[in-house]
Amino acid sequence: MNTTPVEPDSSPTAHPLARVAWPLRTARLTLRLGEARDAEPTWAYRRLPSVGEWLTEIPEDLAAYEVKFVDPERLAATVVVELDGQLIGDFMLGVEDAWSQAEVADQARGAQAELGWVLDPAFTGHGYATEAVRALLDACFGQLGVRRVVANCFLDNETSWRLMERLGTRREVHAVAESLHRSGRWLDTVAYAILADEWQRLR
Repeated sequence: MNTTPVEPDSSPTAHPLARVAWPLRTARLTLRLGEARDAEPTWAYRRLPSVGEWLTEIPEDLAAYEVKFVDPERLAATVVVELDGQLIGDFMLGVEDAWSQAEVADQARGAQAELGWVLDPAFTGHGYATEAVRALLDACFGQLGVRRVVANCFLDNETSWRLMERLGTRREVHAVAESLHRSGRWLDTVAYAILADEWQRLR
């Protein structure tokens, strides 16, 4: 795999994630921006029932998934996680404007990030997701300079929200029977967040 360091692009027209010096490296993992070639290995685990249970959409087949995966907006916000050169997960990192009143909208632009993650079940139980999310939080508050990071999931997806709590994020929302699952059930959702100064105190 090509993990040659990429110089960050701080120009005003660059995508927000271009401001990060990729790849990010942890004790065990390498995180890099997603590429078109990552469609097939991510589809291999995203199509599994245990993974698809919590995804917004279950891939119908590889061809249809590839079309969606390489959509420029999606790909620009995709970070893949590698262990010894093998792709083991894909994460979403989106930079967004915080809500604000009109008079201060300029100060709210790009002030918040949202995280989401999918890990190949063959690699769960080893702390890889926690390690990767920690690295992305460091990048959010360091290189991207956001003031707040959020993440959300179904309440029934206990593995996901427990990861958020392990990292010190705060449950801010518990919405009752808010989201319609493909099973036909209306499920609760939870939302977590952490501020830059809170993360700094935890490091």
